[in-house]
Amino acid sequence: MAGRTITRAQLAEAVYQEVGLSRSESADLLEAVLNYTADALAKGETVKISSFGSFSLRQKGKRVGRNPKTGDEVPILPRRVLVFRPSQVLKARVNEKRRPRTAG
Repeated sequence: MAGRTITRAQLAEAVYQEVGLSRSESADLLEAVLNYTADALAKGETVKISSFGSFSLRQKGKRVGRNPKTGDEVPILPRRVLVFRPSQVLKARVNEKRRPRTAG
C-alpha cells in the first residue's frame, strides 16, 4: 500500500495553520488531546470522536496458539487490544477517493 505517514509535527503544523494558535501552542494542544485520549483508553474508557470514529478496548481471553516452525502449543495470555471503528462519515469520505471512474 503506497502512502505516506502523517507525523505529530505535521498535525501540529496543520493546527497552527487552521486555528491560528502559535506553533508551540498548537503542538501543546495536540499533545494534550493525544495524552487525554491515551489516558482514557488506559482506564478502559471508549473514546468517540464525532464524524471520525471510536477507539475502544477489547478483552481477549487466554488461548492456545501454535509455534508455526515447530508446531508446539504455546499459551497466549489474556490481554487488552485497541480497536478502532471508523464512523460512517469517515468510511464514506475514504471510499469517495477510491472509487474508480467510469467511462461515459
